Amino acid sequence: MVQSVALSDLYAMMGNQVQENVLLAPYTSARIGGPADVLVEVRNADELARAVRVCWNHGLRYHLLGAGSNLLVSDRGVRGVVILNRARAVEFVEGAEKHVWAESGAIFSNVARRAAAQGYSGLEWAATVPGTVGGAVYGNAGAFGGDVAHDLLVVEMLTAAGREWWPPQRMEYGYRTSVLKRGQVRAAILSAKFNLKYGAAAEIQARIEEFNRRRKTTQPPGASMGSMFKNPPGDFAGRLIEAAGLKGKRIGNAEISPVHANFFVNHGETRAADIKALIDLAHETVLEKFGVKLELEVEIIGEW
Repeated sequence: MVQSVALSDLYAMMGNQVQENVLLAPYTSARIGGPADVLVEVRNADELARAVRVCWNHGLRYHLLGAGSNLLVSDRGVRGVVILNRARAVEFVEGAEKHVWAESGAIFSNVARRAAAQGYSGLEWAATVPGTVGGAVYGNAGAFGGDVAHDLLVVEMLTAAGREWWPPQRMEYGYRTSVLKRGQVRAAILSAKFNLKYGAAAEIQARIEEFNRRRKTTQPPGASMGSMFKNPPGDFAGRLIEAAGLKGKRIGNAEISPVHANFFVNHGETRAADIKALIDLAHETVLEKFGVKLELEVEIIGEW
C-alpha cells in the first residue's frame, strides 16, 4: 500500500488526477489485469516528472503505463503507484535538421502518420507499432527493418540529477531492449526527438499502407499484448512455438493464436494466470524440444 504522507503529496500535486484501487484491465491492450493501489494520470511531461519525483522521494514502487501494449498485469493487481502517461504533445521542427519532438505518452503510430501526412519520411515502419513513444524508446521497438535505435535523435530523461538530454548511445540499445529495460539505471523518459527527411507524400503513404497490409495478414485480430517472445538469433519465436505443436492451444479463454503462434489472445474475461500458464508452457516445451530458451518481449508486472 501507499503510505499516507506520499498519498497526500500526490493528491496535493495532482488533485482529481489521483484515484485509488483502480482496475487496470481497461488500460491494457490485452484487456487483462487487476487493480492498482493508486493510479495517477499525468497530462504533460512536467506532470510526469513531478509524479515520478514524488515516488522517488518517498521510495514508492511505481510503474509507467502508456497504451498498455507489451504488458501483462497480474489478476491480483499492482502494489504501489501506476502513472498513466497521457503526455501527448507533438511538434514538427524544420531547420538545419528536420525532426519530430513528442512527449512520451504520445501514440507512436499516430506520430508516424502525422509525419507522413506532412511529407516527412523516416518513421513509416512505426505506423504499425502499438504503444507510446516512451514505450518504444524504452524497449527499442521496431518493425519492417526499422527501429528506434536507428531513428532516435535524442531523448529527454528525468534522472536524480534533473532533466537531461541523452544521445541514443546512452540508451545502450540491443534487440528490443535498452539500459532502462534491463534495469541498469533509474530514469524516466519524458520526451524524444526523431530524425526525419523530406519525401513524396504519396510514396510515404504507400509504404505505410503496404506495412499495414502485411501486418493484417500475419497478425491476429483481437485483444493481445503483441509479440509475446523475442525472436531468437536466426529463427522466429512463432515458428518454434508452432513446431512445438502449441498453435491454437487454449487454457481458459486464453489462446496461442492459430494465426500467429507468437500472439496470445484474450477471448473474453481471460485471467492473467491463464496467459501466464500458456507462456510457461510455450517456454518449457520449446526448450525441451529444441533447446532454445525463449526470452519474453512483454513485461509481466504485479503480484503473482
